[in-house]
Formats: sequence, C-alpha cells, structure tokens
Amino acid sequence: MSQSQTLPLKRQQGENPSDDASTAIKPSRLKISLPFEDSDKKNLDKRVKDVEICVPIVYGTIAFYLGRKASESQSHRWTVYVRGASNEDLSAVIKRVVFQLHPSFNNPTRIVESPPFEVTECGWGEFEIAITLFYHSDVCEKQLDLYHHLKLYPEDESGPQTTKKPVVIESYNEVVFPEPTEGFLARIQNHPAVVVPRLPPGLNLPNPVPIDHMNDKQRGDTKDHPLSQWFLNFSEADELLKLATARQQVQAHIVKLRRQLNSLEGQSKQPSGYECT
Repeated sequence: MSQSQTLPLKRQQGENPSDDASTAIKPSRLKISLPFEDSDKKNLDKRVKDVEICVPIVYGTIAFYLGRKASESQSHRWTVYVRGASNEDLSAVIKRVVFQLHPSFNNPTRIVESPPFEVTECGWGEFEIAITLFYHSDVCEKQLDLYHHLKLYPEDESGPQTTKKPVVIESYNEVVFPEPTEGFLARIQNHPAVVVPRLPPGLNLPNPVPIDHMNDKQRGDTKDHPLSQWFLNFSEADELLKLATARQQVQAHIVKLRRQLNSLEGQSKQPSGYECT
C-alpha cells in the first residue's frame, strides 16, 4: 500500500518459519495450457499439428526493508515481476504485462510493454497483485491472469528486520501452447526461454519475423538483472537432485525403523525369568 492508505499493516504468519531473512516459500509448479479458439481462422491453416511449445515463467516479488530510511508510510521498497525461469528475456512470447496494484497507489494499473516486465514501488502494507500476460498475436489471443501476494515481512518475525537480505516470494509455471503457428515456431526455435520439441520431419518453417521492439541486446537472456542474485533457482537438475536427496533420507529412515523394530521383536522373545509350575 502507498503512503495515502491508512489501514493497519497486514502481516501474515507463515506455516513454516524460515531461518533466513530471505523468505523462500515452496514455489508452486503449475502447467497452464492455452489452446487457440476456432474463431482464429486466419491462422488456423498455418498451425503445426501435434506440437506443443512450453514456456517456463516465474512471477513474484522481492521486498527490501529500508532500515533507517524507513518511515511509517514507506518501510519497504519492493519489485513485482515476470521473468524467464533462468532469467531469460520473454519478449519473444509476451507482448505486454499489466500489473494491478492496490488502489491507494497513484496510477494503480501499470502497463509494461518491454522487458524487464516489472514494477518497483515503496510502501508499508501487503496486498494481492493481479498480473495479466498478453501475448503476441501469432502466439495466442488469450490473456493469462495470475495473482501474487506481496509479502514484506519474513516468516520468522521474532527478530529484527534486516536490510541485507530481502523477502523473496516466487511461483513457477509452465505455459503450454498447443499447435503453434509456423511464424511463432520459427521465431522462437532457438530461443533460450522456450522449450521446443522435436519437429515433424520435412517441416519447412518460414523466415522468422522479428518483434518490432526487440533488438540484439534485448533478445535472449537477461542474466545481468540487478536482482538476479536474489532470484530462486528453478532448474530441473536442482529439482532432481533434491528429489534424490529426499529419497535417500527416506530410505535411511526406513532402515533405522526396521532395526528398531527387529530389536523390539528380539526383546519380546527373550524369557522373562519366571516359570509357571
């Protein structure tokens, strides 16, 4: 909320307190399919059958406590954003992003038409931000509505806030576009932000038509983003490593329980020292 809002601060108690000032709630992983409509007849004959394009996206907020610079009306500086899963530029797919902030902000509807797709503000309260993604006409004519809760305070509020590490909350989604147009497929075939499957043999794609506002500097990844050090890692390799580690821990726990069970069964079979006569 901005300084003009007079409602009390909204602080939420988390389910699992974190021991780090950079709060990382377990990210969601959703698969969203955006099919085309039959009304899109002009591009229907240019679509590639039996092919799906997957675009991993991350949306979230990073909030910094202002420390000595904090006031009653402005205690935090925060940024809400949409990015590629590995910080890639998404402008080859996304045309613009609309962020709907709390009504107390000046111009609460923020329209961002070029990367990075983000908005930075200062305030003191937490609220839900609506995020709407609009795609290029050859990608999809449907918009995607997302919702993210701005969080300013860490899960563990027992200690003082720190200005060194922000509160980071992110969600991971995979947006799937079935039967993409040939133009879209040609443009993103080698793009680092897009997962393109093996194409049907003999498919001849047209020369890609670049997006007007994109240049060589904007195309590809944006790993030099000033907030990149705080972004969460959503790579599949890390997820597989976490799953393997968890599986080993579970197996070790099962072995320990079996040993304890065998020990208890052995004790129950020992003679008690008393005999009936």
